[in-house]
Amino acid sequence: MGRITPLLWLLFSAGGTVAALLFPVHLFLTGLAFPLGWLEAPRYEFLHRLLTHPVTRLYLFVLISLPLFHWAHRFRYTLYDGLQLKHLTALIAVLCYGAALLGTGMTAYLLWTIP
Repeated sequence: MGRITPLLWLLFSAGGTVAALLFPVHLFLTGLAFPLGWLEAPRYEFLHRLLTHPVTRLYLFVLISLPLFHWAHRFRYTLYDGLQLKHLTALIAVLCYGAALLGTGMTAYLLWTIP
């Protein structure tokens, strides 16, 4: 685990940044602005055209996958330090980062198979 630790910290940092900067905008738009009528919600045809663009797919991939790694890293260290489960170090790391990798793989598959 020692050789990939810098990569895991990089993914943690990038995921936290994405979650802090981009999630609030999406939550505001989809949770308040569109449902309350402050902004007109985009039509299906527009959203479909937008989703078929490769840059949008890449954006959504980053928006979903990086926060998954942020969660995995934070949850891993919460279990280690908060619950004192240091004796399960390898198992916890495999489960946390495995879940993030699985979510990333599912995201990639779903985004790239949109017709």
